[in-house]
Amino acid sequence: MDNTSSNFIKDIMISDLESGKRKSVVTRFPPEPNGYLHIGHAKSIILNFGLADDFNGKTNLRFDDTNPLKEDIEFVNSIKEDVNWLGFEWDGLFFASDYFEEMYNRAVLLIKKGLAYVDDLSADEIRQYRGTLTEPGKESPYRNRSIEENLDLFERMRKGEFGNGEKVLRAKIDMSSPNINLRDPVLYRISHATHHNTGDKWCIYPMYAFAHPIEDAIEGVTHSICTIEFEDQRPLYNWVVEQCEMENKPQQIEFGRLNVTNTVMSKRKLKQLVEEGYVDGWDDPRMPTISGMRRRGYTPEAIRAFVRETGVSKGSGAVDSQMLEHFVREDLKLKAPRTMGVLKPLKVVITNYPEGQVEWLDAENNPENPEMGMRKIPFSREIYIEQDDFMENPPKKYFRLFPGNEVRLKHAYFIKCEEFIQDENGEIVELRCTYDPETKSGTGFTGRKVKGTIHWVEATNAIPAEFRLYEPLILDEQEENEEGEDKSFLERVNPNSLEVLNGFVEPNMKDVEPQDKFQFFRHGYFNVDPKDTTADQLVFNRIVSLKSSFKL
Repeated sequence: MDNTSSNFIKDIMISDLESGKRKSVVTRFPPEPNGYLHIGHAKSIILNFGLADDFNGKTNLRFDDTNPLKEDIEFVNSIKEDVNWLGFEWDGLFFASDYFEEMYNRAVLLIKKGLAYVDDLSADEIRQYRGTLTEPGKESPYRNRSIEENLDLFERMRKGEFGNGEKVLRAKIDMSSPNINLRDPVLYRISHATHHNTGDKWCIYPMYAFAHPIEDAIEGVTHSICTIEFEDQRPLYNWVVEQCEMENKPQQIEFGRLNVTNTVMSKRKLKQLVEEGYVDGWDDPRMPTISGMRRRGYTPEAIRAFVRETGVSKGSGAVDSQMLEHFVREDLKLKAPRTMGVLKPLKVVITNYPEGQVEWLDAENNPENPEMGMRKIPFSREIYIEQDDFMENPPKKYFRLFPGNEVRLKHAYFIKCEEFIQDENGEIVELRCTYDPETKSGTGFTGRKVKGTIHWVEATNAIPAEFRLYEPLILDEQEENEEGEDKSFLERVNPNSLEVLNGFVEPNMKDVEPQDKFQFFRHGYFNVDPKDTTADQLVFNRIVSLKSSFKL
């Protein structure tokens, strides 16, 4: 966030501070380490850290690691990296598992107060007993166990005397409540599984709805900001804080989650894409994960600007993915050096240029940012141009190369196509052209005009490179399949989301580093892939194309 923007959460904080209800602002970003963060999490990160910064407050990074079956230290490390990369530093680093003993003691307190009981019903039976939105639930036959029996059973659960699913600890609230979340929710379940942080010390684990408010209260969180789907759980959040007799009373506030077109925001679905081989890992540049966006070449500045523009409200409408691309272009246009790359090469021989001669031409690194200076590019008798920049039989208003036509080579000379050579299959494999030495760029040539300018790379010094062009991974159209049912998200995976091309770049690109970003003339913004680029193979990911029809 920034100090000039306002939203309903910030207004609440201002009111709390001015009234004396709160002396400071403490927020937290509390991911579960069961997957990689995505663009939706970026909004929560930027909101929590940004709001705390606005009031000189604090933000904790806390891992809600209450489910050892799904969590892993790999995800913990990736989340830390993502938060730092987005530009934020946490004030405290915590794990829910740090508080397991405290949570256990608070659960014992609830039992002693007659507000929790050990239940032997299975998960399916608990669901059946819970009722529906229109029908009240019914009480478990184990609901009225004595406090002494519940204390004994809960201690034996902790000691590991029961198997997975045999017993749970439930809150005793109201089985007829119109809010289903208050119909005796489960507080603890048995899970004989090794935990990434606590090892085998525990075999019972708190449920998120019980653990989260206790964690917030222990850490002194003042405003517990979460997405709108937790709104119905706020009464339970407040019940846990109150009945567990927590000294600090955090306030839960909900906001509309960020949804983006052509994007899956479910960690479960993203995991499926990874495990079933639809993508090359969590950091595949087509993925909406922060690590995937970083690898593709998105910048933290662009993501922060995008999130600020989407605003903060209770609504959760989908934002056009092109809006994010717009902010990437805006961020890179003054930062990224210009260069030339040929993605689909077609060889050109300039027949009247001296054999064996190479001259070095001057080119601006970024015309929109003169401070980025100049570079030298070689020019000789043999160059590569794009296959798409030549047509044997062009339509009207085609101003690039065709037999007898003349174009300008960017930063160089006019060339004229004299003939073309085909292989045995009729494919055009080479052009023969002539050049006019009087037309050199920068010499003030004012003679005849040409309508087309094309880019190129000198052939003998060119650096081979692989180019990866991306389209949306998920198609948004909700078409029906052959059975007349809506397509599953896997059926909406775009089979054309990746195109791999092999071409050439200017020789000054030989020393690029992973994550270096460039604007390739006419093709868009590209990033040096940090995973697959080697000393012998340059790989460029297209971040975004140059232009879009999107308007803010």
